[in-house]
Amino acid sequence: MSIEQQEGGPQTRFLQDILRQPSEMRRAVEFLTGPGSDALRAARSLIESSRGVVLTGIGASWHGVMSASTFFDLAARPVVIQDAGELLHFTSMPWKVVVAISRTGRSVEIVKLLAKAKAGGAAVIGITNCAGSPLAKESDVPIVIPTKLDHGISVATFSTLRIAACALASSSEMSLESVAKPLTRTLGEADQQLDLWGQQLDRSRWLEPGEPYYFLARGASLGSCHEARLLWEEGVKAPATAMSTSSFRHGPQEIVRPGMRFCLWVDQVHMRDQDLSVAHDLRELGASVMVIGENVSPDDGDLVCKLPASPPHWQFAIDILPVQLAAERLSKLSGVDCDSFRICSYIVEDEHGLLHREAEVMPDVD
Repeated sequence: MSIEQQEGGPQTRFLQDILRQPSEMRRAVEFLTGPGSDALRAARSLIESSRGVVLTGIGASWHGVMSASTFFDLAARPVVIQDAGELLHFTSMPWKVVVAISRTGRSVEIVKLLAKAKAGGAAVIGITNCAGSPLAKESDVPIVIPTKLDHGISVATFSTLRIAACALASSSEMSLESVAKPLTRTLGEADQQLDLWGQQLDRSRWLEPGEPYYFLARGASLGSCHEARLLWEEGVKAPATAMSTSSFRHGPQEIVRPGMRFCLWVDQVHMRDQDLSVAHDLRELGASVMVIGENVSPDDGDLVCKLPASPPHWQFAIDILPVQLAAERLSKLSGVDCDSFRICSYIVEDEHGLLHREAEVMPDVD
């Protein structure tokens, strides 16, 4: 059954956002190598002229930061990364450049960080999807990616901002400019694969409500891994865990039992044999394993989503797609509404509690 002809009524808004995502990513690449190239160059120049750079975000944007940090490391320009809430409240401002990522540019921690950065003498590079946001208006170098906002869960906005953040880490062999054409082809091929991955999910027994889910990855795919965990929490309304594959092998594997679900991303080059061995052993222990990667075999897992070839290091741009589809499918199987947030606001604009009410003002204590 095709994605366009699912049983159970009309498409969810979540699925609609997933299906338009490859075209939004192509549009982002065209923007960053075209009309947005001046802003991208200005941001790179600011980063390259500074010895102190911190990348920050919160929620899905934080997972984009995780992928970008790998690109900076590979380009031999290591940066500090820190969650926006921690950066705001528990860190001084020794850095000269703050790269802040936020789809709406209105999250409370991001807005407050603008003032903190200015007070600390730091320049701000803001990457957002909203031109009218505080982040876009108050950044020294705003990069505004023209992506239609998602209905609820960050999908296309997550992917386009992540591409922009990785594009900041300029190096000749993996710069966005040098890979734009092959990456655009890859995005087109991934668009064509969505229906196949959907059919695989429909046939697979990997999706099972109530089972514990673990997500494991390395490198830039760690951003996809942690974003998958958030998709489970926001869309399926179920807990999940994400970590690096190496970290999982140092103790957490003691939790493995029959019936557990794992999703494991296999890198284009690094640690492939080792990670496929992990997938094999998890299955030996009775777990059900989903594998995502290039050049993988149907025998490598219980559910294997083979990716089209990407430019070196850029697999992360598409490797979130199969697990997004999985989260949407599992929400339906679980009987939950993936298009509505029960508790969370679309934009978190205050720092008090979880429920929507006026913040209580605590009296001053001598």
